[in-house]
Amino acid sequence: MRIHDLHDLATVARQLREEHERAEAQAKAQREAAARLEAERHLFSRSVGPVTSLRNPNLARLRHRQPPPLPVQHWLDEERVLLESISDDFDVSTLLDTDDQLSYRRPGIGVEVTRRLRAGHWSIQRQLDLHGLRVDEAREALGQFIRHTHKIGLRCVRVVHGKGLGSPGKSPVLKSRVQRWLVQKNEVLAFVQARPMDGGAGALVVLLKPANHRNT
Repeated sequence: MRIHDLHDLATVARQLREEHERAEAQAKAQREAAARLEAERHLFSRSVGPVTSLRNPNLARLRHRQPPPLPVQHWLDEERVLLESISDDFDVSTLLDTDDQLSYRRPGIGVEVTRRLRAGHWSIQRQLDLHGLRVDEAREALGQFIRHTHKIGLRCVRVVHGKGLGSPGKSPVLKSRVQRWLVQKNEVLAFVQARPMDGGAGALVVLLKPANHRNT
């Protein structure tokens, strides 16, 4: 700013004085804020006064024992097995379709499903052969097989129960039992007698629920 007369000089002096006052006020505010912060930092020590550390803290050392882990998953698995236990006393006759091959479909499943299953619409992804097993062994093997294949997402499996040609009386011992057991499994949607090329009267083709299907 150029100074031409005394009025301009007075204006400059006033501006310099105002800037100086603002700078002083800002510096004062900063000093006061710093003083408050310092006072707060030492508030506790000034309140309690001088302290002396204990030479012997005299603290008891306690050993915290961790509680043993709970076998929750094992309990759940056992509960699931009990809920899904399969009985030999279950009457399956009223649930089978009375066609020439006694197929089964869960209530709410249309007859078209068993037709497509019998026609080989779904590829067989895994097989269980029950030949040579006692009844209790076959029951357990079938239950584990159905649970496992459903869990890993398979949809169509085959269960070979045999035609009974090697059993006393040449009658199929396991055929009716396998039908009875499968009907009691929540994972099973339907089953039909296998095509001749897939085992015929000695096997069943089973359709399972999708793995993400909620059991009802």
